[in-house]
Amino acid sequence: MPSLKEIKGRIASVKSTRKITSAMKMVASSKLHHAQVAIQNMLPYEELLEHILKSFLAAEAEAQTIYDQERPVKRAALVVFTSNSSLCGGFNANTIKMMTHAVDEYSKTIGRDNVEIYPIGRKVYEKAKKMGLAVQGEYSALADKPNVQQCIDIVMELGQKFADGEIDKVELIYHHFKSAGSQVLTRKTFLPIDIESELNADKERDLESVIATKESQEYLKKRGERETERKKDDVKPLNDNFIVEPDMNTVLIELLPKMAHLMFYTALLDSNASEHAARMVAMQTATDNADELLRELNLQYNKGRQQAITNELLDIVGGSVNN
Repeated sequence: MPSLKEIKGRIASVKSTRKITSAMKMVASSKLHHAQVAIQNMLPYEELLEHILKSFLAAEAEAQTIYDQERPVKRAALVVFTSNSSLCGGFNANTIKMMTHAVDEYSKTIGRDNVEIYPIGRKVYEKAKKMGLAVQGEYSALADKPNVQQCIDIVMELGQKFADGEIDKVELIYHHFKSAGSQVLTRKTFLPIDIESELNADKERDLESVIATKESQEYLKKRGERETERKKDDVKPLNDNFIVEPDMNTVLIELLPKMAHLMFYTALLDSNASEHAARMVAMQTATDNADELLRELNLQYNKGRQQAITNELLDIVGGSVNN
């Protein structure tokens, strides 16, 4: 059994660690709030534009562009979103695991050398470099401070490569933020434009609450099931009677790049909010574990202290009897 001094030292150490984890949890909670506000301000416009354009492309036979035409994949690009720092649970590990799985899939068909990686975040950049993958640039700053202009630059580069035939498919790997207690790891086709995904897109989000509990997750799950049932009961056909002004080519040239920019920026904001939510949950769990450990150590300390007092009393009583 450790001495009272050792137990006291461990108690002081755990208390110090608990202060750090508790402070980090509050910081992550504050950053999560700002990330939720950013998504909330941008999301309605992005979702509506994506819905309108994909519905338009699906309904109009003449609305054909090179960006929605599938072709045999000879070279692919993966845009992977992680964080720059750790202490966020399995957030980075799960994303990197999915990236590795995607690279292995492509390796069987087109070869490992024909897969380009666009790393958003220091963790995936370091891992991709270590794996010897074809890394295209370094965008660690975006993971901490989402920047619209830099997102546009990346999308323009990807779009130009796709138009020139240098790459045949672009995929995004990121965490889709549903609520503070639920982030879904997602692998989404970015180019060519996936029209079918609009019909099965998951629009269920909770951008108000920062409570990360099992109850909140169950509530969100049940609410999503109810929403799905309602949509199945009330199915509306796509509006196939579009009036295009000034002409179809102009509309597609103007709006398709804008939709691509917003989709990319949404994925970045999703990943950013998911990182803060994952860190908040991880630090809350660490704080709870520290509280439990403190209770056990205090109990052990009190038992040891009581035992020491009992032994001293027995020594005093034994000495007085002998005298």
